[in-house]
Amino acid sequence: MSWKEFLKEKRNRAELIISLILLAIVLTSLANFLNHVEARPGVLLPDPLLNLFKPIDLTWLIFALIYISLVVAIATFSKNPKRLLFAVQLYTLMVAVRIAAMYLLPLEPPATMIILNDPFVEFFGTGQTLTKDLFFSGHTATLLILFLVSEKKTIKTVFLISTIVVAIAVLLQHVHYTIDVFAAVFFTYTCYVVLEKLKMRVH
Repeated sequence: MSWKEFLKEKRNRAELIISLILLAIVLTSLANFLNHVEARPGVLLPDPLLNLFKPIDLTWLIFALIYISLVVAIATFSKNPKRLLFAVQLYTLMVAVRIAAMYLLPLEPPATMIILNDPFVEFFGTGQTLTKDLFFSGHTATLLILFLVSEKKTIKTVFLISTIVVAIAVLLQHVHYTIDVFAAVFFTYTCYVVLEKLKMRVH
């Protein structure tokens, strides 16, 4: 379905507008919440996996994969309005769930963390370096969303590889606890299933 055909339907236009408004609200809420998270005390978790190796700085690799994947995703999904809309809705739901998860589990960053400066997150925040943006891994979750939403086998494979590499990289850099990465897969896939079922009932 082309954008012209998609936008002809009043229901599609309304759903798109509402989805974009909700995305803006959730991202604004995330920015404000992250400021609160940085200021509050948290728990330092024991992590037997991270204890096995010293951290290494893979910042360039992590952001290269994330932003290249996002560009490819936008270029691909923009050709399919329904897929793009679904991706926006899934991302919005994931971020909302992530805010709730971080609220319920205040954590201190791993003591050996090599700080990962995310220009996107810091732009929407106060510009300060974020270290307690932990449970669950937003980088892993975002790339997993691209994998789940993508329909083309080749691109889907690329997104899966990117997800796995980034998940391993944030652990190698001690940016996240191991549970943060595992939880990202669980929560993101659950959001995907819930949204799929919800849209099936509505449509």
